[in-house]
Amino acid sequence: MIIHQFYDKGLAHGSYAVIRTGKMIVIDPARDPQPYYDFANMHDADIVGVIETHPHADFVSSHLEIHQTTGAVIYVSKLTGAGYPHESFDDGDVIKLNDIKLKAINTPGHSPDSICVLVEDENGYEKVLFTGDTLFVGDVGRPDLRENAGNITAKKEELARQMYHSTREKLMKLPHHVVVYPTHGPGSLCGKNISPDLQSSIGREIRENYALQLMDELTFVKTITEDQPFVPKYFGYDVELNKGGASSFNESIGNVLRIDSNAVLDKNILVIDTRPKPQFRNGHLKGAINLQDGEKFESWLGAILNPGEQFYIIAATAGDLDVMIKKAAKIGYEQYIKAALLAPDAATEKSLELDLDDFTAHSEKYTIVDVRNQNEANVGLLFNNSLHIPLPELRERVNEVPTSKPIVVHCAAGYRSAAASSIIEAALSATPVYDLGEAVLEIGKAEV
Repeated sequence: MIIHQFYDKGLAHGSYAVIRTGKMIVIDPARDPQPYYDFANMHDADIVGVIETHPHADFVSSHLEIHQTTGAVIYVSKLTGAGYPHESFDDGDVIKLNDIKLKAINTPGHSPDSICVLVEDENGYEKVLFTGDTLFVGDVGRPDLRENAGNITAKKEELARQMYHSTREKLMKLPHHVVVYPTHGPGSLCGKNISPDLQSSIGREIRENYALQLMDELTFVKTITEDQPFVPKYFGYDVELNKGGASSFNESIGNVLRIDSNAVLDKNILVIDTRPKPQFRNGHLKGAINLQDGEKFESWLGAILNPGEQFYIIAATAGDLDVMIKKAAKIGYEQYIKAALLAPDAATEKSLELDLDDFTAHSEKYTIVDVRNQNEANVGLLFNNSLHIPLPELRERVNEVPTSKPIVVHCAAGYRSAAASSIIEAALSATPVYDLGEAVLEIGKAEV
């Protein structure tokens, strides 16, 4: 038996292939199916099945495309209400790959329709558990993403109670040696305490995972419902898209219009400029948002823009532009790209440079905007007189920023402040706006 993990750092997403005697099952595939085809070809295997552990909120899956291309059967819980051809896969259901078995375990908690997949070898020995978003290394899946999305909606407290019973009555009763393969790793917004490790074991999780320690149901519910990360705007949209099945990856990205860099743009449509901050600051289109290419670009794109909101996308090179379109497609946003282009000659707006000495000596002369996440701000503000507005909320709340003094924006390392300062600059153009950038930690400590 061959088990292979495919890992996408951008979305902290793990998907899997299981091969036995020339047959392959794919679990929780990413939007681009090509890596699974390549892996199957490498091992002279046929893809015969795709398992979805639940309708994913944070990425678009290629399960339907793989089915349409290879004829593989899609297996998913009957509770999903899937709008694509599938076979139900719930408690007691088994997929056989010659002499090994993949067994479904219903584990509601992260979502009402979540399943885990237990693999037994030819001797009935329980070897591996694919846990989807139910159990991570060091955490369990957050229960607050299905209150308004999916075939079955449920309040977070109800799902947290279900997670308590799924972990205690099903997963924690498995043998301690069983290897745990989750669908997400560190940095995922589907949990709040995910370990850097990409696999574990049932025994290790029982010993070390805070959510699996001895506690009553009420304490568990309180523990896993508080201090969760923000929910990006695209999450509910992706649940519904995955429930119906997404269009072909290559066809969809091929449909994105590429235009000449100096084409006339619609002034009512947002511009996302993905170039590095120094290039953007040296010359950009008026009103553009500097959302730089980086490991978390997809999540921030879907956190700042609403599903259905059209946008132009700018990159420094044609190759970069292709990469950014593919990243947008990971969350299903490629269809909202009005057009893609390289930086135009009219990109001449320059960002202001902060006089760091003056700011350090006289920070009271500035309106300081902290755009870190709520859980970061809860630990403490870096500047006592700062205004806290998390980046995902900034476009809707930008009018809360006072304009009586120059504005300085900071986050923790500079990526979010680059986006935030460009948002504020576009909305409040009459007031000077500065990006404090990477100096924030050093200066901030001096100010607290």
